[in-house]
Amino acid sequence: MADLVSHPDEIKVVSKRFGQGATSIDRYLELDGYKAVQKALGMQPDAIVNEVKNSGLRGRGGAGFNTGMKWSFVPKQSPKPKYVLCNGDESEPGTCKDRLIFEHDPHSVIEGVMIAALAVSSHTGYIYIRGEYRYLSVIMQKALRDAYARGFLGKNIFGSGYDLDIYWHGGAGAYEVGEESALMESLEGKRGIPRIRPPFPAVVGLWGGPTVINNAETLASVPHIILGGAEWYASLGPPKNGGTRLFCLSGNLERPGVYELPMGYNLKKMIYEVGGGIPNGRGLKGVVPGGSSTPVLLPSEIDVPMDFDS
Repeated sequence: MADLVSHPDEIKVVSKRFGQGATSIDRYLELDGYKAVQKALGMQPDAIVNEVKNSGLRGRGGAGFNTGMKWSFVPKQSPKPKYVLCNGDESEPGTCKDRLIFEHDPHSVIEGVMIAALAVSSHTGYIYIRGEYRYLSVIMQKALRDAYARGFLGKNIFGSGYDLDIYWHGGAGAYEVGEESALMESLEGKRGIPRIRPPFPAVVGLWGGPTVINNAETLASVPHIILGGAEWYASLGPPKNGGTRLFCLSGNLERPGVYELPMGYNLKKMIYEVGGGIPNGRGLKGVVPGGSSTPVLLPSEIDVPMDFDS
């Protein structure tokens, strides 16, 4: 699959720094990096939660739950530490969008974790990356070191008086660890199998503390929402499905790749116009629209919007 592709219908939000050298912290700063978290430091936690909630951002890992709503479930007071966990254990067949974020814009994930931490008054975050993405772990570790060196992480971030530590953790190759409770089990050093719920992670999560768990693309979207505003982000997609999404087109297509398109983009148009259709004029046999847990769609079933509700 080609690393970086483009199409006129794309709206580049999460991917706008791809290919721009944003793995460098200096370049990231030139491209408005870490401005959103500095803005968030001047906001009340509830204001951050409401901004993200009103943007219509829904979980980009597949569940599609409203992100701000998910954050609001974290109790304001807790006897145990609160945690923010980035789920970068991208293991669904045909899915490679988070890989590109980690490779081309790792600081956006860090900044998203930082804003989520401010929203729920957490002082500890983890970025969990799929074990097979070894070279991406090197990129992320350097990005974290650079953020610490600038005083963006650690004690008194940006001179604000707020302390925040973020750690990287690599997976061990288990598919089921992409499920959020199994991911927490793995991070705690246990066998990565899902927990029985309730209780839910927002109340009893990592090491028994309230925990926010979001996909890497979800968190990378958050800084853009804080800078651009909820109304702007919501306007990019249909009602209740705000923003854009990185769609992975793979298989027998003329132009496979990862494209950032508005939520609700038509699947048939995505295959034939964005992806260029099937080579040599052959007919389409079927489409897997969302990983191994989704049914195969027949050619007669693909004239549908790619959103969470259709």
